[in-house]
Amino acid sequence: MLRALAIDFNSYFASVEQQERPELRGKPVLVVPVLAETTGSIAVSLEAKQLGLKRNIRIAEARQLCPDIVVVEARPEVYIRYHRQLKDIVETLAPVKKVQSIDELECELSGSLAVPARALALAGEIRAKIVREVGPCLRCSIGIGPNWFIAKLASDLEKPDGLVLFDEADLPGKLIERNVQLGDFTGIGPNMEQRLRAAGITDVASLYAVSNDRLRRIWGSVEGARFHDWLHGGLQEREATKHDTIGHSHVLPPEKRNAADAIAVLHRLLQKAAMRLRHEGYYAGGLQLSVGYRDDTDWSEDLQFNETQDTIHFTHALNELWSRRPRAHLAKAPKQVGVILHRLLASNLHTADLFEKSKEESRTKLFTAVDTLNKALGKNSVYFGGAHGATNYAPMRIAFTRIPEPEIEEIDPSLGRRVKPKKAEQKTAEGEDVFPPDEPQ
Repeated sequence: MLRALAIDFNSYFASVEQQERPELRGKPVLVVPVLAETTGSIAVSLEAKQLGLKRNIRIAEARQLCPDIVVVEARPEVYIRYHRQLKDIVETLAPVKKVQSIDELECELSGSLAVPARALALAGEIRAKIVREVGPCLRCSIGIGPNWFIAKLASDLEKPDGLVLFDEADLPGKLIERNVQLGDFTGIGPNMEQRLRAAGITDVASLYAVSNDRLRRIWGSVEGARFHDWLHGGLQEREATKHDTIGHSHVLPPEKRNAADAIAVLHRLLQKAAMRLRHEGYYAGGLQLSVGYRDDTDWSEDLQFNETQDTIHFTHALNELWSRRPRAHLAKAPKQVGVILHRLLASNLHTADLFEKSKEESRTKLFTAVDTLNKALGKNSVYFGGAHGATNYAPMRIAFTRIPEPEIEEIDPSLGRRVKPKKAEQKTAEGEDVFPPDEPQ
């Protein structure tokens, strides 16, 4: 039985740029976080991939391999706008069960949509409607299967514009016919593959034949049992990702690589994280500060306290941590800074300190007013003085596990106004930025 359809938009960021800018179509394109020759790319167009370029390649290296490469600076707010439009289009044809990432959607198949011929026709309808309503550059690979795990695998096997269907009766025969490797499965990284091979599991046939209990032992957790169920077409629900931290980091441009500017940027990052914390309904009981230096050394320190949403409290904690920097580090030039709010507690589980309750209530009103003004008038319309001089730094980033909301973090500069929200996107824990660390010289 078919239950899931996975949509993977091919070379998503670069494809959006080509759709927005016709002069880029048919050309090898590199999308980068900043225009600096030592910066790593975050996306390459299909044309660039055909020439052997891969994501994370440095601009300078890309120019050597492909002198005609076109380098463009990333525009996260545009990619989010397209993501929302594409999701809305897909939902007119099939229910979107989950947003897996900014370029991956999971659709639920039931009733007539679960019939193979109808599911294949649906895939064609999705593509046709995207071309009509968005444009021809937003190409996608579609996988169909008994669950998202198999559908996701199917969507990865043929790119670009692939369409692969695996029904339960196809398992594992068609996977073996297509020479699927262990590393092709979601959940099997290099370390897990090594553990499987050490246990004598070297291919799809032996993986499919192993028992539930043995996979659980190999994984060392219940994830092995879940993997076994998914591999056999089961529908065991994936464990929800826990929201453990909210944080931001930023690579400082050369002119900001000094202590005064670094602490200002840190305050900007902290205020951004605190606004997200309140918007997502959490309190934080810890703050971690990290600093990376030009000589490739780094330092971090952590401070814990009673759970709060209070930006002023966080600011005092940040200043305290900053004062703890080792004496040997004071003369070093900071290159990258970051803050993480952790020990998160959902708002409904928070109990105000009896002796601080009135102050907390008044501060809550203050921060609600500040957040409302920034949402309505644009980011940094109101900010705490520690971030003065750094309000234009720490731009929005798109992580694999979290799609930012421009309404909370940024203004769309191409529109000159705040983007109007549509349906709230599903968000999970803050992951590593898609944008790799850049080193502008």
